[in-house]
Amino acid sequence: MTDSPASPAPLADPHLVFDPVAGDGPKDVVILGSTGSIGTQAIDLVLRNPDRFRVTALSANGGRVDLLAEQARRLGVRTVAVAREDAAPALREALAGQYGTEPLPEILVGPDAAAQLAASDCHTVLNGITGSIGLAPTLAALEAGRTLALANKESLIVGGPLVKALAKPGQIIPVDSEHAALFQALASGTRADVRKLVVTASGGPFRGRTKAELADVTVADALAHPTWAMGPVITVNSATLVNKGLEVIEAHLLYDIPFDRIEVVVHPQSYVHSMVEFTDGSTIAQATPPDMGGPIAIGLGWPERVPDAAPAFDWSKASTWEFFPLDNDAFPSVNLARHVGRLAGTAPAVFNAANEECVEAFLGGALPFNGIMETVIRVVEEHGTPVTGTSLTVSDVLEAETWARARARELTHRTATAEARA
Repeated sequence: MTDSPASPAPLADPHLVFDPVAGDGPKDVVILGSTGSIGTQAIDLVLRNPDRFRVTALSANGGRVDLLAEQARRLGVRTVAVAREDAAPALREALAGQYGTEPLPEILVGPDAAAQLAASDCHTVLNGITGSIGLAPTLAALEAGRTLALANKESLIVGGPLVKALAKPGQIIPVDSEHAALFQALASGTRADVRKLVVTASGGPFRGRTKAELADVTVADALAHPTWAMGPVITVNSATLVNKGLEVIEAHLLYDIPFDRIEVVVHPQSYVHSMVEFTDGSTIAQATPPDMGGPIAIGLGWPERVPDAAPAFDWSKASTWEFFPLDNDAFPSVNLARHVGRLAGTAPAVFNAANEECVEAFLGGALPFNGIMETVIRVVEEHGTPVTGTSLTVSDVLEAETWARARARELTHRTATAEARA
């Protein structure tokens, strides 16, 4: 194997339980990104299981203050945070409308508000923020000794060594459907028995198309995911399979399995969320109909399972489950992710930041679909040797991201200008 030796223990281990506030009664939970897809589904799970979970605080970016205020009122939270300072007046007005003459919850405002909540008094922090801005809350939750239910894969990917330095055994529970599946399947054996991890991909809306056939696809085409209902950034990442590349890096960091033992296969039905192959030839697959309720319940409830958290299969009905190899020519993002994952240090942050900028450009009509990965590849190549090892700091990560975003915007502008002249 060409990868560096694995560290003594994986970040996520189903055999280990990190319980910072053991005791009777519901678990106190902080939900970051409460108005997004993961956050709203987590709140639905909590409201259906008041004997298991109690939400103490919520955070959101600030684009949906009416929903945030409604969530706060329904859950009776102590604190509400909003990242956008310009959203604070509207949030206060929305809360006043919800609470009437009752006292309002504490309101935190600003880019550091989510990290403040992550360090607040609770049992579990669900980080459902989208993008690398979730790094500071992830580090804050770990440093404060909270169980971290991690849906924000970007924070682990861009801050890998920083996260690994803070996390205690069993402190991180993955919420991504693929990593929650691996987490559960790994409970079937010991780490020494694992031959490889198999991460499944739906293939997105463009499964089966060649690179040439992807040249003229539209934003509407890319947002028409055949299986999952997600936000626009994650949906485009699923169309380019960047999301799967990020998940390969995440699997490596969570489970300390070398990259050459992490395989990606296309599974259009999205029933099998991932698999673990053991040394005796057995493969353990975790399967449910496509639904995030199960992974969220694992993140919040582990080591206990939450009854009826997700739908089950009707095994009396016939069904067909298909698996296909990944077309790395049409979708080079997974191999690029393996490359930056092996480089480590600031390289994954550059990859992720450049991709976020390129996706925004694509959604805005300034970049063709194939231009997303073409630009990301160029930015990664220009980055050169990343900062690695124990010398890596949060400032290094942020500086690398800033450079990558600026360079991606510059290249995107050149592409848009050249196409306009053509």
